[in-house]
Amino acid sequence: MPVRVPVLLPAVETLKAENIFVIDEQRASSQDIRPLRIGILNLMPLKIMTETDLLRLISNTPLQIELDLIDTCTHVSRNTPREHIEEFYKTFEDIRNQNYDGFIITGAPVEKVDFEEVDYWDELCEIFDWARTHVTSTLYICWAAFAGLYHHYGVPKRVLDHKISGVFRHKLNDNRNPIFRGFDDEFYVPHSRFSEVLREDVERVEGLDIIAESEESGIYMVMARGGREFFITGHSEYSPNTLDFEYRRDLDKGMNPDIPAHYYIDDDPSKGPIVRWRSHANLLFSNWLNYFVYQETPYDIRDIHQ
Repeated sequence: MPVRVPVLLPAVETLKAENIFVIDEQRASSQDIRPLRIGILNLMPLKIMTETDLLRLISNTPLQIELDLIDTCTHVSRNTPREHIEEFYKTFEDIRNQNYDGFIITGAPVEKVDFEEVDYWDELCEIFDWARTHVTSTLYICWAAFAGLYHHYGVPKRVLDHKISGVFRHKLNDNRNPIFRGFDDEFYVPHSRFSEVLREDVERVEGLDIIAESEESGIYMVMARGGREFFITGHSEYSPNTLDFEYRRDLDKGMNPDIPAHYYIDDDPSKGPIVRWRSHANLLFSNWLNYFVYQETPYDIRDIHQ
């Protein structure tokens, strides 16, 4: 799927070097089709890295995507140049009257903080509620998954003593769900988090379905509202070296992190990672875009409603 992006967005050159199809706005305007409108609310501190990881995955089917990158008004990122945000990002105030075929909300490095103590929590709750009436299907990733489950359904986040970090084997609980079309019986997903949700907390809420999980890392994916909402606790979008970057960053900070499980060759950081989640990640995003966005969204995007 060619993604329509600003020509100067840093991710463009990285993705072109990987032979991933992106097109600039001028070329996109010559194609006489209605593109899918996708918004990404990027709560991660290293926004350019997250942009690139997500664009890599949503570029993999034949339809055109028109992308909006969105940032909160009530929090100022200290890890991404302000010039980048001002040039490429919109705020919720800019888009609150618009509709989107699909919407992605990323994780954020505030897992150990109570939700209500996060400085942009009120704005985020407003966005969560807005998405239910302005978006066909929303992906909540990692911390956003915990936040969405808590806000919409009252499912508590459980903070862990040790970080879940590594690449873990998962199983499908519903192999007929279109989100898993083409998946193997077992698949691998990177995780990097200090939180979890417990099965008993999810199961007591009507309308929440645990559709994939891991014996080691717990619940991976929860579906709600017939696929209007997916809550994903892992990081399928991670590039091959992201866990390595995080591990070495935490080492440099003196945090004495555990070596990410099942990630490095022979569990040896000097040998580099072995990548075994790429095919699953591409299927996940292409299935979401096809079955839960493209095939469900109305032709007139103004007709999206709850």
